[in-house]
Amino acid sequence: MILIADSGSTKTDWCLIKNSGKSLYFKSEGYNPYFFAKSAMIESIRSSISVHIDPMEVATLYFYGAGCEADKTGLMIEVLSSVFSNCKQLYADVDLLAAARGLLGQKSGFAAILGTGTNTCIYDGVNIVKNIDSLGFILGDEGSGGAIGKRILSDYLRNKMPSSVRIQFEKQYRFSAEEIIHQVYIEPMPNRFCAQFAKFLNHPEVDADYSYRIVKTSFQQFFENLVSCYPGYTAYSFNCVGSIAYHFKNALLEVLTEFNMKPGLIIPSLIEELVAYHRAK
Repeated sequence: MILIADSGSTKTDWCLIKNSGKSLYFKSEGYNPYFFAKSAMIESIRSSISVHIDPMEVATLYFYGAGCEADKTGLMIEVLSSVFSNCKQLYADVDLLAAARGLLGQKSGFAAILGTGTNTCIYDGVNIVKNIDSLGFILGDEGSGGAIGKRILSDYLRNKMPSSVRIQFEKQYRFSAEEIIHQVYIEPMPNRFCAQFAKFLNHPEVDADYSYRIVKTSFQQFFENLVSCYPGYTAYSFNCVGSIAYHFKNALLEVLTEFNMKPGLIIPSLIEELVAYHRAK
């Protein structure tokens, strides 16, 4: 049996392709090796997987993950080998390659991720041929849920929110300033913590102008600091996967127009497209 995984910093989408050809889809938490200890990943994957499948029956595994690059690829292979010890073929690569394969298949083009984090690339139909580093949660990730969440928390802590928005925020979350600072600077996975607040902007009682301004500014920064840095970027259509891109699509489309780029495929997740890619291969 073949198992395919698309893992972000917040969640992982899995699909098991059975020998009969039928597909079984399920989810678990996300596994970013920059924020997750090896032992914790092994324990979480093992407990999450065993609810749905027998890991000993997996013969081939394609794992695409946020942070699964450079020296961290070897770590992920060690983690996965510990769980899927009978696996004959085990591949681990960055989630950006999954985005390119799912969004573009075997065609060349531009692909992006706008979820908890951000990433972008030029893809030639086989490999990623150009990637400008998003610089991660602390130095970059403009346009991401993490970046938007940081802006929301900053506005709250500095009392820059409109009063009606502040009241709604306190009603929904009940975090003290000390608790927020502790979560961001002391606890693990601050990117995931901050990203959870992006959905607050979709709350029906939150001022629409405030929400729009936060999101659009973040998308503009994403294009200024990442997308527009690719030579000839306007020749490509903008293909993107991620909850942030999908749920704030109207603001994203406006920024696309400002930067003279045409929209392509914009979807919240791509496990089905990724499965189709591997079936075709």
